[in-house]
Amino acid sequence: MKTLTAAPSRPWAAALALGAMLAPALGFAQDTPVPDKGDTAWMMTSTVLVILMTIPGLALFYAGMVRQKNVLSLLMQVFMTFCLISLLWAIYGYSLAFTNGNDFIGGFDRLFLQGLTTNSVAATFSKGVYIPEFTWFIFQLTFAAITPCLIVGAFAERIKFSAALLFVVIWFTFAYLPMAHMVWWWAGPDAYTDAAAGAAAAETAGFLFQKGALDFAGGTVVHINAGIAGLVGALMVGKRIGYRTAAMPPHNVPMVMIGASLLWVGWFGFNVGSGLEANGFTSMVFANTILATAAAALAWSFAEWVHRGTPTMLGAASGAVAGLVAITPACGWVGPMGSIAIGIIAGLLCLFAVVGLKSKLGYDDSLDVFGVHCVGGIVGALLTAVFCDPALGGTGVYDYVANAVAPYDMAAQFKAQLWGVLTALVWSGVVAAIAFKLIDLVIGLRVTEEAEREGLDTVSHGERAYN
Repeated sequence: MKTLTAAPSRPWAAALALGAMLAPALGFAQDTPVPDKGDTAWMMTSTVLVILMTIPGLALFYAGMVRQKNVLSLLMQVFMTFCLISLLWAIYGYSLAFTNGNDFIGGFDRLFLQGLTTNSVAATFSKGVYIPEFTWFIFQLTFAAITPCLIVGAFAERIKFSAALLFVVIWFTFAYLPMAHMVWWWAGPDAYTDAAAGAAAAETAGFLFQKGALDFAGGTVVHINAGIAGLVGALMVGKRIGYRTAAMPPHNVPMVMIGASLLWVGWFGFNVGSGLEANGFTSMVFANTILATAAAALAWSFAEWVHRGTPTMLGAASGAVAGLVAITPACGWVGPMGSIAIGIIAGLLCLFAVVGLKSKLGYDDSLDVFGVHCVGGIVGALLTAVFCDPALGGTGVYDYVANAVAPYDMAAQFKAQLWGVLTALVWSGVVAAIAFKLIDLVIGLRVTEEAEREGLDTVSHGERAYN
């Protein structure tokens, strides 16, 4: 096990070194490497935790914030989106995200999971250390599945169920998969045997990996990607009937708290599992995830206390999620004090986005997907460049050719982070706008006014959450 300063944190990409298929290219021995059982067990546990954060965590968190007549519609949208994307991931998503292709998208080497066997392996972030490729496949499946689930909260309570599912398919294919490939695809650490081999390996990596953008667990790929799509959806679907003229309080705040708590627990799989190994470094990621989340919840609550006179449970839960979002891209790059700073800043800025910016601009993002996930993701992605600096307690960036931490340039890293943020905003925003427009032309986006007033539970699903 390497020391913390030398341990390769999750450097931009969760890489595939696909056993015998890629072994000659990466210079592996002809014998298939043997995965570490401890790392494999931890990764499978992390995968279960990410499933927990989606169903039931995110589902309950969202359902508690809508009105009683729309509870089941949110539960169904999250649950069925998770199921749908799981299948699409196996059919073509995994291949397009995590095989060799070009700078922006992968190829078809794993279409229908062809060639994926119980003997094929995936690289971690230490040379010579592997996990089963099936473990990597299912872990990344959960990331692919939760991301579009986040989006549905932005246009909750007024979209057709069929339109929501169709949007998910289009956006997953043309926004999520390219972003995952651009940020997280690289040749793996064993490809970096010397400077020439490292340069050759870098040329096969994703576009944003080549730019040097750091995203440990999904600030750009998951949160900014989903958050900007949510804002586009809120604008194109339109405001709920009665928005800003009728009260629309959460119907069940205890449900919100339970959902947020499950999200927090599941997020340890999300963040800590992204290290792909079980060692001292992953313990630091665990600590960062706790500290940033606690700091953001406190910052949001105390600011709310000052602003409105009382701290709310809804605010505390939202602040915690904002902290989780912001630390996601940074958790493997910063130290504990840096994580606290990121949490505090994210809590305050996300509160401003949800309360101030949303009010001034007048858009109806029902469950604040943009204000929490997009804004929080941007905060975390940009502050990664600041607190990654070893002088501020960060890990620095590991040089696999030199087998040591490289000299750190904060300005250059901030520029690389901007590349990641802006690419996610533009790419996802454009795809979302086109998708929503096409769906509106073909089947329509919104339910009728009568159906919206009655509630989507009975209209779309023929049942009620409460009798």
